[in-house]
Amino acid sequence: MIQTQDSTFAYLMQDVTRQMRTVFDRRATRFALTRAQWRALKTIRRNEGLSQAELADFLDMQPIPVGRVVDRLEKTGYIERRADPGDRRRWRLHLTAKALAVVGEMEVIAAGLRNEALRGVVPADFDTLLRVLGQIKNNLAAINAADDTRGTP
Repeated sequence: MIQTQDSTFAYLMQDVTRQMRTVFDRRATRFALTRAQWRALKTIRRNEGLSQAELADFLDMQPIPVGRVVDRLEKTGYIERRADPGDRRRWRLHLTAKALAVVGEMEVIAAGLRNEALRGVVPADFDTLLRVLGQIKNNLAAINAADDTRGTP
């Protein structure tokens, strides 16, 4: 087991994530989208045709707040709801051309930010970081699955 002097790794990961979001949000203000809205657009782009419930799961949000986000995105012309051919009670979410243009610009901002954030990081070190984070993610998924099986809260 790896021991650290003060167990700062989780705090460091959280701080890096927070700083990345802060810089991205500042650079993306011209789109006038909330973080929840741009996260929803990005998720729908990666999973075109997902349902509102599936979007809530991807975003780790409750269904009612996600419904509000989807309503606003639909009202502003970024997404459209289409009937699910297999279930008349379900709607599938799709991006409009307006959203595709915005998501493309957001990806350019994100790529630039990643390049700036990784300045001075050796590619081999970054590959190691990704491998280690992947292992941590797998470990946590296994812990969650075991806890779910045991009924651990």
